[in-house]
Amino acid sequence: MDNTTGSGTALPASSVTLDVWCELQCPDCHRAQDDLRALRERYGDTLEIRLRHFPLDKHKHAYAAAQAFEEAYEQGKGREYAEAVLERTGELGERGEALLVEVARELGLDADEFETALIDGRHLLVVDADQAEGRAIGVTGTPTYVIDGQRLDGGKSQEGLRERIEEIADRLLKG
Repeated sequence: MDNTTGSGTALPASSVTLDVWCELQCPDCHRAQDDLRALRERYGDTLEIRLRHFPLDKHKHAYAAAQAFEEAYEQGKGREYAEAVLERTGELGERGEALLVEVARELGLDADEFETALIDGRHLLVVDADQAEGRAIGVTGTPTYVIDGQRLDGGKSQEGLRERIEEIADRLLKG
């Protein structure tokens, strides 16, 4: 789930990429949103934050949520959609796809297209490819961050991760 700057603008020549392996039903990913907002505020377009899919089997609606994110991304509101769903992880566990479509409506997206996308599976390959790549690099839980080839596991604890990401990003941007 590639969601660069969210504005559709080209990234500056000197930018750093942070891949965030997450899933939209994950309480730890919900808690990580404050750190991601702080990173966006600090670095702006010099830090490309890409949300990558890693739906966990223990979360019944995570796979559908990943597909729904892809539809939101195609409709131009990927980051907004991810943030809105992550704010309601508990409700997603209870309501499933009905909540995914409701959030799309609330954001002014084409909810009928969301329902169709969830039925026809048009985004399955993207979700599967992200998950396979995550497994290949050792991702086992969410959120997991990858910056400059370093994997940082946020599923165990978010403690100190933003500071570590900032250290790496600062070093890369000065280089």
